[in-house]
Amino acid sequence: MEFDVKDMKLATQGRYKIEWAESSMPVLDTIRKRFEKTKPLKGLRVSACLHVTSETAGLVRTLQAGGADIVLVASNPLSTQDDVAASLVANDEIPVYAIKGEDNATYYKHLNAALDHHPQMTMDDGCDLVSMIHKERAKQIPEVLCGTEETTTGVIRLRAMSADGALKFPVLAVNDSMTKHYFDNRYGTGQSTLDGIVRATNVLLAGKNLVTAGYGWCGRGVASRARGMGAQVIVTEVDPLKALEAVMDGFQVMPMAQAAKIGNIFVTVTGDKNVIDEMHLAVMKDGSIICNSGHFNSEINIPALKKLSKGQPREIRPYVEQYTLKKNGNKINLLGDGRLINLAAAEGHPSSVMDMSFANQALGAEYMMKNYKTLTPNVYTIPEAIDREIARLKLLSMGIKIDKLTAEQKKYLASWEEGT
Repeated sequence: MEFDVKDMKLATQGRYKIEWAESSMPVLDTIRKRFEKTKPLKGLRVSACLHVTSETAGLVRTLQAGGADIVLVASNPLSTQDDVAASLVANDEIPVYAIKGEDNATYYKHLNAALDHHPQMTMDDGCDLVSMIHKERAKQIPEVLCGTEETTTGVIRLRAMSADGALKFPVLAVNDSMTKHYFDNRYGTGQSTLDGIVRATNVLLAGKNLVTAGYGWCGRGVASRARGMGAQVIVTEVDPLKALEAVMDGFQVMPMAQAAKIGNIFVTVTGDKNVIDEMHLAVMKDGSIICNSGHFNSEINIPALKKLSKGQPREIRPYVEQYTLKKNGNKINLLGDGRLINLAAAEGHPSSVMDMSFANQALGAEYMMKNYKTLTPNVYTIPEAIDREIARLKLLSMGIKIDKLTAEQKKYLASWEEGT
């Protein structure tokens, strides 16, 4: 078996980490036990480009239990947990190509290794595998039956491909499931982003002006969690509806050009590029901290930061590069090379929230295998019935019961005759 990980001696440590994560993933465990019996993915070649974490290990082990022949590569150069990668190779015989801190050339070498597996299903977190197949390895397109996509940024790219008529096979937008973005994006990103910032800097959030760029589900989570820790939260937005919602939620809303002058900590979560641009960097206060929790490191204009700065940045702490501006000597601290700070400096989302996200991935893979023949090349959302079943299983695992509609109530909701 071929693989490329940092150090196989880390496998035992990784096994313990996976066991700890899986103890908080009861929904995925329920699915795995069924998959072991029914083998819905038997013989299916799957190439997965995901964050190589202990929670992801729970997913790929579930897919393997369902009969999938799976290869795993990292979806971000800084998101791999090297001990988990080693454990999957040593203990589960899953080929993994992922090393934390891998350079750009290695990252794309690993993507190609995943496609050398000749997948029948792609499983993306950012659309890199799908993009590479369509751009560079089009001969493999007929081999691909379908795919799934985990994150907002990837879904945006897929919908753009679909609108251009470029997408050649059906892909399930796992991110659009309610049990994914309501919880993973809001509670997972909200907590893990602040975890990454605090681990990297040990900064006190209370009393600081924290600027959240974007008020989607991830931005909502970051803003609410930061306020809970005492930060004065400022939101920047381009969408008037989301901006209005942020105002109604009690946050200050203003353009980034204004926020840049008063912010202490900046977090981008938009999925776009140059959200923090040269004009913003030039007016930031001394000691400002900037980081990103969107998928790619394009949200902060890092080339502009380098242009504005003198000399080389100092790595003043792990994952903290300190730039000194030529104009006024102000220091700007960039975290995690502008990549996902919650994975670069911390461990990503808590296992209990990834339990639902990866339940969506597992059941989504099963759904696509049952239905791909009837689907045209487009972007699809997991059926609501599956979404609600995941929520039901999660509540069950938490020991929480809810009411059920009576026959009379169902009839009332389905009728129009009964008025005031």
